[in-house]
Amino acid sequence: MSSQEKIFRQIFRTNLWRRVKTTVISLAILQSVALTVPTSARADGENASTIGYTELLSSVKDNKVQKIDLESNGLAAEAVLKDGRKVRIDLIARDGNTELMKALRENNVDIAVRAPQQPTLIWQLASTFFVPLLLIFVLLMVLRRLSNAPGGPGQTLSFGKTKARFSPEAKTGIMFEDVAGIDTAKEELQEVVTFLKQPDRFTAVGAKIPKGVLLIGPPGTGKTLLAKAIAGEAGVPFFSLSGSEFVEMFVGVGASRVRDLFQKAKENAPCIIFIDEIDAVGRQRGTGIGGGNDEREQTLNQMLTEMDGFQGNTGVIVVAATNRPDVLDSALLRPGRFDRQITVDLPDFKGRQEILKVHARNKKLDENVSIEAIARRTPGFAGADLANLLNEAAILTARRYKEAIGELEISDAIDRVKIGMTLKPLLNSAEKTKTAYHEIGHALLTTLLKNTDPLDKVTIIPRSGGTLGFSLSLPSEEMGLETRSTLLDMITVALGGRAAEEVVFGIAEIDVGASSDLQKVAKIARTMVTKLGMSSLGLAAFEGQQQNEFSWMQKNEYSEEIASKIDQQVRNIAKTCYDQAKQIILENRDLCDRLVDILLESETLDGEEFRKIVSQYTQLPEKQTASLKF
Repeated sequence: MSSQEKIFRQIFRTNLWRRVKTTVISLAILQSVALTVPTSARADGENASTIGYTELLSSVKDNKVQKIDLESNGLAAEAVLKDGRKVRIDLIARDGNTELMKALRENNVDIAVRAPQQPTLIWQLASTFFVPLLLIFVLLMVLRRLSNAPGGPGQTLSFGKTKARFSPEAKTGIMFEDVAGIDTAKEELQEVVTFLKQPDRFTAVGAKIPKGVLLIGPPGTGKTLLAKAIAGEAGVPFFSLSGSEFVEMFVGVGASRVRDLFQKAKENAPCIIFIDEIDAVGRQRGTGIGGGNDEREQTLNQMLTEMDGFQGNTGVIVVAATNRPDVLDSALLRPGRFDRQITVDLPDFKGRQEILKVHARNKKLDENVSIEAIARRTPGFAGADLANLLNEAAILTARRYKEAIGELEISDAIDRVKIGMTLKPLLNSAEKTKTAYHEIGHALLTTLLKNTDPLDKVTIIPRSGGTLGFSLSLPSEEMGLETRSTLLDMITVALGGRAAEEVVFGIAEIDVGASSDLQKVAKIARTMVTKLGMSSLGLAAFEGQQQNEFSWMQKNEYSEEIASKIDQQVRNIAKTCYDQAKQIILENRDLCDRLVDILLESETLDGEEFRKIVSQYTQLPEKQTASLKF
């Protein structure tokens, strides 16, 4: 349909709607005028007052009535009084007006019968056509409102149209300078911006513009923010939508939306299409109940064709984001569709500093608060986590009626984001003491073992989620390979709480507090045996690195005899580490009791203070020499 035809149809619809409204309003005015005619106009052109039935009957009995004209239906009458006045009366038809008729005869009143007074022609037309037209008008108003509503009847013809948000001038408000902590990904994407700004520079040497860029990374690392920055830097039109917006209940709708999206993108080329959470539509084909999902697979097939089919999509760059690249279809990931796959990983120490500086622009920090110290205490935090951290600290500051965010608020916010919300301290002294020994067991082994991360904090203040206390370490920033000694020390630390309970209270008094610790132990030990070859079973991997999530039945890759040996090896590793944990607790029993007394009094010990106390009783490993004071 041409643009002129669209404009003509729009004008016709507008004029038709105006005519309907004008007609209905005119008929309403006519009826309001016509309804007044029967009560005010008479055949003889004279006005008549109205009296009641009782008053008429009294006038007849008093011989004041000269003449009366009764309507044949017995519902009304018009009387002429002896003083010359004319009056109109509404009669009671159900009793036949017997009392009135008797009084008229007794007083010799002239009685005449005439046909009922008929309404005017205008009133008849108005009453005949107005009600149906009024109903039609109300119906049109309802349909018009529904047609403007999302998913209404008026959108039936546009059911297969794309729902992408379109920004013709790319006013995303985000530039590369607003994205911090992911410099490697920014450098990769800078070339895409250059492609869009200066395509001749690359085509002159035979280079082709990339058709797709796939951003892969954990949630909250800034994938969507990067896509906005690309559009903002390049200054080109920008389409944005989620992968779930393609898929509908009806087969074929998603494919139609893909066609419409790329058609609009080609009309606005060069431009960018950003598809967030593309795994919602790009999952592997042929999987799921019954062999697959017809609607999703047809949508994916259409997307594959549009990105690199017979016609191609010159000038259109597709930027997609996902945190599940393992479930994407292989045809979607090949070069020619997504030419570049950029990993947006968690920020390192320097990256976290830059991110914190960005989010601290509108926060009032105390002069003693160090951005560097916050970055050191937040390894593994994504950009969204750091933003949430400063926001939680600001909320705590306002709740405590302080003017600026201090070190205490930052520390409490870190614990709240990592562990959970603080609850009321334990009141039961026995339970509090047992919790203190459990956490001191973890913290003491963390401090005394050589291949563990430095202790950051130990506390017995309960947290939401059922945590009565916790011992927290700071993971190392260095990228390296974990050794067998490191994994064994991790298991020993995890068993330190249970070991301290048994040494101090006896095996009969151990409780359920170590359930999560035992799960962690089983996971690490089984990985050592089945995947890493760190047991007496030899250099063999008995399980793949990743189970097939699309298979309903998991098949073991080893015999039952090997399975029994694997279980035995896992138990041996756990028992060896547990015996080591108990031995360390027994050798440092006086130190353990001293630490518990201090923890019961203060309820929280930071890593530096804890190491100072331990150093008074024994020599610390070399890894503990560096101070990590916040």
